[in-house]
Amino acid sequence: MNVPRPLVLLACTASLLGAQVPQSEYQARRTALATSLPGDGVLLVLGAPEPRENFQNFWQAQNFRYLTGFLEPNAALVIVRRNGVDQGMLFVEPKDPALEVWTGERLGLAGVRPLMGLEGRNAGTLRAVLDSLLTGGGTLYTVGDFSTGGADVPGAVKPRTADDQFLDALKAKHRDVKVADVNVSVMRLRAKKSAGELALIRSAAKVSAAAHREVLHAIAPGMAEFEVQALAEYTFRRNGADGPSYGSIVGSGPNSTTLHYNKDDRFMNDGEVLNMDMAAYYAGYSADITRTVPVNGKFSAEQRDVYAIVQAAQAAAERQVRPGAAFRVLEDSAVTVLRNGLAKLGLIEAPDATYDCVTAGRTARCPQYRLYYMHGLGHPIGLDVHDVDVYSLGAMAEGSAFTIEPGLYVRSNTLDVIPDTPSNAALKAKISPAVKRYANIGVRIEDDYIVTAGGYDRITADAPRDMDEIERAMAKKRGPSPRNAKQVEAYKKSKP
Repeated sequence: MNVPRPLVLLACTASLLGAQVPQSEYQARRTALATSLPGDGVLLVLGAPEPRENFQNFWQAQNFRYLTGFLEPNAALVIVRRNGVDQGMLFVEPKDPALEVWTGERLGLAGVRPLMGLEGRNAGTLRAVLDSLLTGGGTLYTVGDFSTGGADVPGAVKPRTADDQFLDALKAKHRDVKVADVNVSVMRLRAKKSAGELALIRSAAKVSAAAHREVLHAIAPGMAEFEVQALAEYTFRRNGADGPSYGSIVGSGPNSTTLHYNKDDRFMNDGEVLNMDMAAYYAGYSADITRTVPVNGKFSAEQRDVYAIVQAAQAAAERQVRPGAAFRVLEDSAVTVLRNGLAKLGLIEAPDATYDCVTAGRTARCPQYRLYYMHGLGHPIGLDVHDVDVYSLGAMAEGSAFTIEPGLYVRSNTLDVIPDTPSNAALKAKISPAVKRYANIGVRIEDDYIVTAGGYDRITADAPRDMDEIERAMAKKRGPSPRNAKQVEAYKKSKP
């Protein structure tokens, strides 16, 4: 599509492109992990394999990236720890000019030590080197993509990953070697973000917010959800991001009430809301923003009713953010507002009301507010959009990075979700008018935060959030770009 003009690049883009985690920090992370091991042994950290087809995108395994910053496939890190002394080796693909015609230039063995301070080894020799190191027993500490526990479906066989299979072969040959999965140790290190990491998270948030501002000027009835998605993701890349950090969720009307809707293929109508959960992946770090806006640029009375409750819930959670706070306190504060607001609108009978429900195949009593608020309040952000943080182990600390994302989703079939029981019959009759009035209004407001000594920074504040602010931004229309009307009609007819 032709993108509306003008589209202004962020002034900070040039400097942000040079921002990266220094090699000294990667070395410190490796040292911290090796030091945390309970004894001597061999540490094996497996990177992601080459994609099956060379035209597919490659994404490095996050724990491997955290420890090395190395972004080529088929790599592995081996650290031999003996009497408190570490010997590190990075196994990489050798340089091959003929192959690099397809893959692009690779670092090669000789480039490893000057760049990373590690001994470079040929990835093809990894198994032979490990066989030599493990002869005679000892402990092999492993970090990789391993299947955990049993299958999700009773009786089903959970697929073994490539890392599982590699490790299985090692175990079969070295039966006297003790194998210990230390992925959790890496996650504990990742939970505390460095100053460099926080700078990259802030950059991801800034680029993401710029995209949310940009799309507000284009949204209009008759526009397709995928046009909004395309404009946002274009803005991510134009401002230095690697791309979206997850599948962009752009849902209008009934789609606004589907939590992880990502088809993004509906054409928007006047009078609907548009729920946009879109954020950038910047130098390896993720942001996560959601905004809900009126397609025609003006919130209706009903849309304002729901939006005001969600925003008040987010504000209630924000007031609890400080070093030492537990995330459950934020959740409790937000849920109190949501319960009271739903009761005021007549969507539930009372803030603490329950109904007959079925959970895990058994009849129970469930909170009525859960008919409209089905997810958690937020999550940490970092290398993964759903990352780890120190508050996962206890309380928030200065530097904790996370989201707050309350939401309410009034699905048109809400009454169908409620089981037919005598007790529920009265509930359905009582809330039916409100469900009809607010049907197909799904509102989620999500921002990113970093805890400071005095409270927090809302690092996505550049994306308009208040209803009046959103309406003012949408009034500055540049309109949807011209498109081929015949092609659009043919596309619509192709949809089921």
